[in-house]
Amino acid sequence: MHISEGVISAPVLIGSGVLTVAGTAIGLKKMDYEHVAQAGILSATFFLASLIHVPIGPSSVHLLLNGIVGLMLGWGAFAAILVGLALQAMLFQFGGITVLGVNTLNVAGPAVLCYYLFGRLVQKDTGLAVVGAFACGALSVLLTSLMVALSLLFTEESFFEVAALVVTAHLPVMIIEGIITAFCIGFLKKVKPDSLPGFSTSPGESTVQ
Repeated sequence: MHISEGVISAPVLIGSGVLTVAGTAIGLKKMDYEHVAQAGILSATFFLASLIHVPIGPSSVHLLLNGIVGLMLGWGAFAAILVGLALQAMLFQFGGITVLGVNTLNVAGPAVLCYYLFGRLVQKDTGLAVVGAFACGALSVLLTSLMVALSLLFTEESFFEVAALVVTAHLPVMIIEGIITAFCIGFLKKVKPDSLPGFSTSPGESTVQ
């Protein structure tokens, strides 16, 4: 959902840029050294997943994987997604440097929200965790498409039709991302449960805050 340069108004760019800086600072402060490599892997995964896209007006449709990035990193999703978007802007001119703030906020904001909504659910047994992961993947895409739509509408009301198209075009992506996120969480619970949020070697102890 890269918004292209020259589309968004200055107030939206400035406001979203400030929020992105704040979110990234919080993410870096909360991220411990042990999760740096994990953040790098997820940032690379996001980079590749969103590389193939279909342009829709001033935006585009593609896989995001921000649901699973949020589940795994929490606030750290801001830094991981910011790096992925910055590389795409510099290497392939997807999105752009001036819209890096709004694009990062639109993708990372829902990722963090879904972390708080579903982070505890993935600690449950595998059945509930998979259901929660599906909902996380689908909702993160829906929220991102809505935020892209709001970014366009706050810029100019004439973008209403494009904003509606962005949300509609991402409905199939919601299902796909829900399935991918559910599969990934189900797999990780079997082979590497300590990589999931809230994992603790002490029974009953949780690290999701």
